[in-house]
Amino acid sequence: MASVNVVMKPPIRTALVAMALATAAACTSSAPPPPKQRLEAVRLVSYTSCDELLAGLRERAAENVGAWGFGGPMVKYLARDTAMAVPESKIADTPEHSTTNVHEAGVDEPDLVKTDGNRVITATGGVLRITDTATRKVTASLDLTGGDQPGYQPAELLVSGDRALVLMRGGGMVFDAIAPMGETRYLLVDLSGQPRVLSTIKPEGEYVDARMVGSTVRLVTRSQPGITFPRPADATSEAERTKINQATVRRAPLEAWLPEVEITDASGATRKHSVPCERVSHPADYTGTSLLTLHTIDLAQGVTAAGTDPISLAADGDIVYGTGQSLYVASNPRWWWPVQPPAVEDAPQAPVTEPTPSEPTPKTPATEEPQEETEVHRFDIGKPGAPAYVASGKVPGRLLNQYSLSEHDGHLRIATTLTSTDQRTSSSSVYVLEAAGMRKVGEVGGLGKGERIYSVRFLGPVGYCVTFKQVDPLYTIDLRDPAEPRVTGELKITGYSAYLHPAGEGRLIGIGQEAGQQGRTLGSQVSLFDVSDPAGPRRLSQLFQKDSGSAAEWDPHAFLYWPKTGLSVIPLSSHTDGREGAMVLQIDDSSVTRRGLIEHPRQRADGYQPGIQRSMVIGDSIWTVSHGGVQVNDTTSLARQAWIPLH
Repeated sequence: MASVNVVMKPPIRTALVAMALATAAACTSSAPPPPKQRLEAVRLVSYTSCDELLAGLRERAAENVGAWGFGGPMVKYLARDTAMAVPESKIADTPEHSTTNVHEAGVDEPDLVKTDGNRVITATGGVLRITDTATRKVTASLDLTGGDQPGYQPAELLVSGDRALVLMRGGGMVFDAIAPMGETRYLLVDLSGQPRVLSTIKPEGEYVDARMVGSTVRLVTRSQPGITFPRPADATSEAERTKINQATVRRAPLEAWLPEVEITDASGATRKHSVPCERVSHPADYTGTSLLTLHTIDLAQGVTAAGTDPISLAADGDIVYGTGQSLYVASNPRWWWPVQPPAVEDAPQAPVTEPTPSEPTPKTPATEEPQEETEVHRFDIGKPGAPAYVASGKVPGRLLNQYSLSEHDGHLRIATTLTSTDQRTSSSSVYVLEAAGMRKVGEVGGLGKGERIYSVRFLGPVGYCVTFKQVDPLYTIDLRDPAEPRVTGELKITGYSAYLHPAGEGRLIGIGQEAGQQGRTLGSQVSLFDVSDPAGPRRLSQLFQKDSGSAAEWDPHAFLYWPKTGLSVIPLSSHTDGREGAMVLQIDDSSVTRRGLIEHPRQRADGYQPGIQRSMVIGDSIWTVSHGGVQVNDTTSLARQAWIPLH
């Protein structure tokens, strides 16, 4: 009987999943408030020994394994196993510049490009490049592929002084139209002089996200156990297969679960570390099929003898939110299970298909409506070294993204949508938890019926929630009393805002889509809202671009707002003529006006035009970045000043 080692991968966030989410329902004002739901604290418990750890993981995983391993029935698929002080003289000469658009001030997030005003640092096409902002020339570069990695592997950056951490994603399913990715690895790079790799960190698992406070980075990865499942005969029933797989899980060694980290220094010397058993925790209710690991790297010190100082918990997670003192990892409920049937070495490869969102997991009968609950785990990152677990909480429904979470004045606010299978009785709520113990202290529900949340923004003691199906209600939520949050205002307009950004006292910018009365989207819209009166939010100005879309709708890093002058830039793609560019806007206290469109040169004989991914203000210029290169334009006239190819 042949067998194959199946390394179970966590779910990937694909366009198909995004489309499934987009069909879900969430919120309107006409629905009655949903019944209050009890919110239980979820206490994490550390294992006392490796024997206890192995026994617990085996038993929980055995309860959750099915006929096809940790996934559903077999489908056709393709799978791949896949800071330093800055001299004062340099600070004095640094031009005024924008930085990555982040959720919380002082908490940096990984992005495609970073700048300190003197340098623009990019990691595209498998190459890290440093561009001098004074000469507008690439002054140094570094091959990130190691000679054997595909150049199209996605990479993000975090930079502190002359140290950069390059985060290279890996793993996951592969589609015919998308090139395969390499392995997950993090490169610590010295940027002084000619860039060089100081350390290469290869964690076991898939990179989820990271946050940096000061020069200290906390990275989150997730992994699933690598277990050898036997290949049963074709006539074997699913019940028999499940029993065989359960027995296999109960014999699996501890190494199948414990994630390992491989660290290679500049000399090529390699060492490996596993997470110690006593640094693995678990909630009261867990499946044993997934492990979250938090790594710590201080860019100023590099990788020390402690390695990445990892801690793990037996849970899943796909959303990371951080403040200066806390790191939150949230696990959304899943509407479908990431199918990864046991691969057969001699099996022919076939085109990829994915299960539909309605397919139940092995543990959920097809007639049972899946329960939607989101677990949120809080860690204290206020001290050097590894994070310290504080508490966990659980709320009904699912999060949209990290902006659905916000810590303020000792409380965590969470906005979720609780969907129904008929998509008619869906509703959204905002929960308030005491951050110290993750105990619920208040909630406000009944925001709607038949719609879902499209954007959320918490600004101090006020929250804003946008929902959409045919019209866009913008709700204003008073959170001054954590025990009694309440909706104070509502604005109904066509279309929706997918991202909300503060624009000074009493002003809010919305980036999204205009729509007709039946809910059909018509093109990009940028709205300026007056929210100075919580009871009467109103739209002051709207700019509409027919038959277009912007990456800023789903990627806040793509949005640039320069408060000093009211300059704003968003990527823009035209659905009619295929033009790609960055729309430059002027936003003042009462209006949004279009100033022009920045476009990058066409790159090939076929007229291919790279889409602009990021925009920055450096001095008196707008710097824009695409796969093709970096362009510099004058902030006043928008005239092109320089083109810097990145190839």
